[in-house]
Amino acid sequence: MSDEASSHALPDCHGPYGYSSDKARYLTRLNRIAGQVGGVHRMIDEDQYCIDILTQISAITSALENVGLALLEDHLHHCVADAVADGGELADDKITEAMAAVKRMVKS
Repeated sequence: MSDEASSHALPDCHGPYGYSSDKARYLTRLNRIAGQVGGVHRMIDEDQYCIDILTQISAITSALENVGLALLEDHLHHCVADAVADGGELADDKITEAMAAVKRMVKS
């Protein structure tokens, strides 16, 4: 991740992040995805059929996209909504920041 992408140009949300209440669920989903990645590693190591490997990669990609979309939704409901409620320039900045995240997700 680049320094620009990893640094926060805008102030963080108020209080805990939007995903905090579902943190355990997100971590469980990510652990499952990590297991799937390990499975693909084993499949390649064991010279399994390439179409089967590609099917698993597609499932992993879909699972990561779903996690990303859920995090984006949490961000919109929490951080962006708080900024909009507070008003001012920060609201516009948070909307712009969220749109940039959507554009990055759509490109991938």
